[in-house]
Amino acid sequence: MSMYAETSIVLAVMVVVFALCSWKLKSPEISMVITAIAGAFAGKLGFPVRLLVEGTFTYFDVGLIFVTASIFVNFYSDTGAMNALVRKMVDRFYDTKWVLFSILAVIMLIPGALTGAGSVSMFVVGGMIATVLHYMGITSVKTTAFIYVTSMLAAVAPPINLWAMLMAAQANMPYVGFTIPLLVPILFITAFAVIFLLRGGTPQPKAKVLSELPPIVDGMNWFRIIFPMGTFLVIVLLSKYAAFNMPTVGLPLNFLICGGISILCDPQKKPFSHWYEVLVNTIEQVFPLLATVISVGVLVNIMTATGVRGLIAITFVTLPVTFIYLTAIFFLPMAQGSLSYGSAIILGTPLIFLFNSIGFNVTIVAAALSLIFPLGDCMPPSRISGRVAIEVSGYEGSYMSFLRAIAIPALFMGITALIILMNANFFSFLVMR
Repeated sequence: MSMYAETSIVLAVMVVVFALCSWKLKSPEISMVITAIAGAFAGKLGFPVRLLVEGTFTYFDVGLIFVTASIFVNFYSDTGAMNALVRKMVDRFYDTKWVLFSILAVIMLIPGALTGAGSVSMFVVGGMIATVLHYMGITSVKTTAFIYVTSMLAAVAPPINLWAMLMAAQANMPYVGFTIPLLVPILFITAFAVIFLLRGGTPQPKAKVLSELPPIVDGMNWFRIIFPMGTFLVIVLLSKYAAFNMPTVGLPLNFLICGGISILCDPQKKPFSHWYEVLVNTIEQVFPLLATVISVGVLVNIMTATGVRGLIAITFVTLPVTFIYLTAIFFLPMAQGSLSYGSAIILGTPLIFLFNSIGFNVTIVAAALSLIFPLGDCMPPSRISGRVAIEVSGYEGSYMSFLRAIAIPALFMGITALIILMNANFFSFLVMR
């Protein structure tokens, strides 16, 4: 039997096992690990303990960024700074609703952009924003759709875009130059989502909204709100533009520094035991993402060892580009719904190789693909982000009505990404290294 036929059999076994596990276990993470073990046996590797353990550390750096970013965001939020920011914005801009809606969208983007996880945006500010939109006269289903769409965009926004980071790592390309290529389409799509989802509605009195929002903590002022976020931004800019004049500060250390500053800016001066409890809760919150990153690493390591990853890469590289254009916004979200972030490596990386082979700017290609994958975060079997959006907004309607509400913004996002993908070289001027 030829090597190609043997590898094809291994791939078929892995596909069948993954489909069965996803159906029975309802857990993409456990399904990916079991699939990896089944693939190892089918590829005559036995039970390769070394490869499995190595796989858990494949994306250790990415997981470290997740953890430290979530620690910073939760420490910052626990000081009352995020609550105060939302309340001050409502107080100041309630009578100019489109300005307020735009500010609420930006506030939704910030936590997810800093952590790479849209669910963090929903947990940190989703409930408050749902309350504001309710009193602004926005229907429950539109509110839920707005929270979901903006959190999905937050996960894609710089500085941390996990799909782009994973694709870049596997394609041996640096994760640099993504800020503007991601920021421009995200702001464009966010503006469309705000206009499409939040139009109409009759606002209730401002006093009623303010009475429902958490009060501002005594001593919380603009300095305490801005200083932790400002410090993060300053360190990022100095690392980029004064790299030879200061020590190297990576994102994990930067997040920890700003988390410490958040504690110092806490007007209530809470004890150490309180912050330890916040830390423990943060690890519990981020554990599903860490589990996903670890299981993806295990699966990819076994796929590489058995030759399956190479088979998929060769298959994709030989596909007609027109076929990719016609199917990308359907197949990539479906893969995300099944494989979670593993879809970026298993399908995204071969696509980068394909477009690189025809002379496309790979940074723009990776940015465009990263806008398509998250469209599947509300699709089965996982539906993680969709369920979280419904939970934090208190939506009681059917899941199908929620999907119908997000359909147009999601399609707009997919078409925008596809246009960027098809014209990657035209948009290459956005890449600033």
